[in-house]
Amino acid sequence: DEQRAAVRARDLNWAMRTGGNIYFLAKLGATDGLSFQQMAGSMTGMSEQQYRDMMIAGGRSAEGNRYAGETGDAQGPVSRSDAWKAWELTQQESLAAEILGEHAAQQGADAAAGTTGHARITASVYTSHVPAIGAAIDLGKTGEPYWQPLFAGYEPSKQWMRENQPDVVFLVYNDHATSFDLGVIPTFAIGTAAEFDPADEGYGPRPVPKVMGHPELAAHIAQSVIQQDFDLTIVNDLKVDHGLTVPMNLLFGSPEAWPVKVIPFHVNVVQYPVPSGQRCFALGQAIRRAIESYDAPLKVQIWGTGGMSHQLQGPRAGLINKEWDNRFLDRLIAEPAELAKVPHIEYVREAGSEGIELVMWLIARGAMSDVAGSGAAPEVAHRFFHVPASNTAVGHLILENQ
Repeated sequence: DEQRAAVRARDLNWAMRTGGNIYFLAKLGATDGLSFQQMAGSMTGMSEQQYRDMMIAGGRSAEGNRYAGETGDAQGPVSRSDAWKAWELTQQESLAAEILGEHAAQQGADAAAGTTGHARITASVYTSHVPAIGAAIDLGKTGEPYWQPLFAGYEPSKQWMRENQPDVVFLVYNDHATSFDLGVIPTFAIGTAAEFDPADEGYGPRPVPKVMGHPELAAHIAQSVIQQDFDLTIVNDLKVDHGLTVPMNLLFGSPEAWPVKVIPFHVNVVQYPVPSGQRCFALGQAIRRAIESYDAPLKVQIWGTGGMSHQLQGPRAGLINKEWDNRFLDRLIAEPAELAKVPHIEYVREAGSEGIELVMWLIARGAMSDVAGSGAAPEVAHRFFHVPASNTAVGHLILENQ
């Protein structure tokens, strides 16, 4: 809303401060018939001619205009326009009330839990995200003989979740050619919006609640992880498909509103080249460092979704490998660093073409404290395996940090 207000006011400095950049604003300038120099001049308080004369003379001197450092201001001091001031005045009262309310609620929760300080990862959750599971929920088929054993296997997890509900779920999944197609294929993409609508995957959006994000934590994670040399795509407008909503149903049921905030994290496991298990495992470690450096006492769970063995295409369609799947679960618990070394070809050969989704579980496992050497081996809160679920072997695991 603030960005829209800044654009409508044609206040370029304000637009920059709300997260814009000059190349986006250049499109606005083109609409208004303005050159870069005209726009830059307006942002510095100079006329177009003054700005051009300065550039002809060699540009603005670096003396007195250097970036002030990590806590400084890269853009320099900016005076607020009347439109900017008016916006701030209209927002001040409501924002203050909201912040005070959230602060009081957080203080009460912290006092009750005895927690202060930084965010922490309390547990990791792993589950398949079979679209037919979502259809069974939506069509009221969960009690039918075919589906009942599967949903019964998640009942202990729902109870565990009620007793261990986090503030935020960092949910690793893959988009299924819904928000990303062959036009754009990000290897890793983080959703930084305040909310995410359920996607239409061809049958209309699923009748599930809108997913509420945590843009502040998501932005912090993006900044930290990119600085740790992982290249993330930042997505401010994202619709989420069954890869995210089915796990939410399995762990939270079908509430009117999801009880936690969610940061969607997409991994490309659909179109080759895809990231290796080792890359995903290392990324999980970087995400843990990012979360633990966030200055708020949030309880965070990291979920790895997808798998287990399944092949949806070609002459091997229908492949299921129970033995390989259960060995994967054993190794994920006991020797994740070694498991991360498994090459792509083994996933495809043993677990089917879509079994490669299991590298996403290594992101969640890499984020656990024992991997960093700062905690004991995690406790297995629940483990479940079931065949069949449509074309897929369903695996599920909850690991608690110690």
